[in-house]
Amino acid sequence: MSSRLEYSIVDVFTDVPFAGNPLAVVLGAEALSTAQLQTLARQFQLSETAFPLAATPEEIARGVGYRLRIFTTTAELPFAGHPSVGSAWVMARLGRVQPGPIVQVCLEGELPLTVAPDGGPVELTGGRPFVSAPIDPAPLLEAIGLVDADQPAGSPPPRLAGMGLDFAYLPVHPDALDRARPDLAALRRLEPGAVAGPIGVYALAWDAAARTAHARMFSDDVAGGEDPATGSAALGLGVWLIESGLLPADGPSAYTVRQGVEMGRPSTLRCTVEAVGGAVVVARVSGAVAAVAQGWIEIPPA
Repeated sequence: MSSRLEYSIVDVFTDVPFAGNPLAVVLGAEALSTAQLQTLARQFQLSETAFPLAATPEEIARGVGYRLRIFTTTAELPFAGHPSVGSAWVMARLGRVQPGPIVQVCLEGELPLTVAPDGGPVELTGGRPFVSAPIDPAPLLEAIGLVDADQPAGSPPPRLAGMGLDFAYLPVHPDALDRARPDLAALRRLEPGAVAGPIGVYALAWDAAARTAHARMFSDDVAGGEDPATGSAALGLGVWLIESGLLPADGPSAYTVRQGVEMGRPSTLRCTVEAVGGAVVVARVSGAVAAVAQGWIEIPPA
């Protein structure tokens, strides 16, 4: 085995470099241990590092294109949006998969993607929909430096929701969204299963006429406490919007997420969600990808 691995750095949910959400995609890591993969993710110091791996013969027979393992600097994730989108784009760009429908296997399960030809956008289909009962907004507001008055009167209650990863969705005034600041200690105090879990607080200002959410995602798991583009949260937003009555309870709906503006990394996530009788049956998020860097990295010791 070579002592080095090939990697690409891409920006996801943007069509220009140095915007969107940066991602490291490391190739050829099939023989590495979990500890070695974690060491590489720590070295890149990005919110996530992705490792596309060869599918097993049984998976290939089912139409799987590749397996994907996703790591933050501290832990492995069962699923994440921008690593899934960015990895599929890199694999297609390098000719390792063909544009069109692709099935990716991660810890969450088998998830379909569609890669447009000629470096076009990638669309990701989410996993199992989940939405909770209303939750207390007070600890969520505290965790991002806001107060009760920063919530619009009559707005839907915060809830946990997700399609593979769960987030706490918190509607706020647009000017409050601009003023929000993560309190890492308060974010860490949010107990898994009780409020937001370890994933994060997704604060949003909803423009009903444009069906657009201006959003910010705060978590103590990402550098600086904020993520510039969160594909998994954009999928869960569709579940929250349906549950909150902000999108129709039946049929398909399109919506857009603008994120990362306050971080100087503007991102655009284009989404669709389909519901039957108020229950989400499928949601998808689509975005562009921009190449930034490519190179080789040494394999860490076992």
